Amino acid sequence: MKKSWTVALGAALVVGGCTLQRVVPSVQSDASSADDHVAHMSAADLRAPERVAPAGDAGRQPQQGTPGLPASNGTAAARLAASPRHGEWVKIAWEPGSSDSLMAWIVYPKSSARAPVVVVVHEIFGLATWVRAVADQAAADGFIAIAPDFLSRVRGGPSQVELSGDSARRLIAGVNAAERNRAIVAAANYAMMQPAAEAKYAVFGYCWGGSTTFMHAVHGGVKGFVGGVAFYGLPYMTGGAPATATAPAVPARVDADSIAKIKVPVMLLNGSKDARIAAAMPQLDSIMKAHGKTYTGVNYEGAVHGFLRAQDDPKPQRDEAEEAANLAASKDAWPRTIAFLRRQFGSK
Repeated sequence: MKKSWTVALGAALVVGGCTLQRVVPSVQSDASSADDHVAHMSAADLRAPERVAPAGDAGRQPQQGTPGLPASNGTAAARLAASPRHGEWVKIAWEPGSSDSLMAWIVYPKSSARAPVVVVVHEIFGLATWVRAVADQAAADGFIAIAPDFLSRVRGGPSQVELSGDSARRLIAGVNAAERNRAIVAAANYAMMQPAAEAKYAVFGYCWGGSTTFMHAVHGGVKGFVGGVAFYGLPYMTGGAPATATAPAVPARVDADSIAKIKVPVMLLNGSKDARIAAAMPQLDSIMKAHGKTYTGVNYEGAVHGFLRAQDDPKPQRDEAEEAANLAASKDAWPRTIAFLRRQFGSK
């Protein structure tokens, strides 16, 4: 079962993230604004994903996941190894003329037609094999997909070496909002300048990447930005206020001023077991409506934070109902994302 909120206005989209971003509204897009993303995550969300390869079952190819969906975490390596599409590592200047560069993974669809670009924003666990496999599936669906390593600078320079999830999580607090937007713009421009590309791009992301997608929508991007999809991530939040002897505590709220700056269609896809995000979704829906934004929010019953990565990979302590809910959410969320992208790009 899923709950859905939809609002209507224009044309474009934003990508997903995994926690509440607390900021003072007047500085929400400033490079100095604090990012306490990790502070809002549960202990389970903070644990680096395990590499588990589930056994095959009906409708599932052994070791490669469910056809038509991105690979799960446990099947990502095998999916990448078997991919017929051209993927490669590239170094991109952070800004034109800069000698400082970031690393990115780019995948091209198997087509002679020019294709629009999607920028895939990783989780707090960095540019992992799973994220590259998501980019590969986006290319299978007809897009040029580029996944930048947002940790390129804070890790000491561009590298193809995959960081451990725990190492990436420790470093990611050093990547502020301004840096995230620079990375998205750099990656989008690199991909859009390829001969095979159309001069249009969208953004989608997961967990930290979902919040980053909202940030980019608030920032406005560059010419050609058409929208974003955030998986289990919220936009900027205003800080709450503690209780005093005479006044009750005031909870954090979605920052309406930042929402007003969004000019492209956006979508938020969440698992209901992430109650932090689920609780804010009705408020976000109301603010989007009040500002006349094109927005859709879907909260998948029984699915977890990170459901697209988890899918039905078995955990050490099996929860078959949760695995089924995660897979069901993925089977709705990914086609919904692709349909949204095609609609924003004006493609079939």
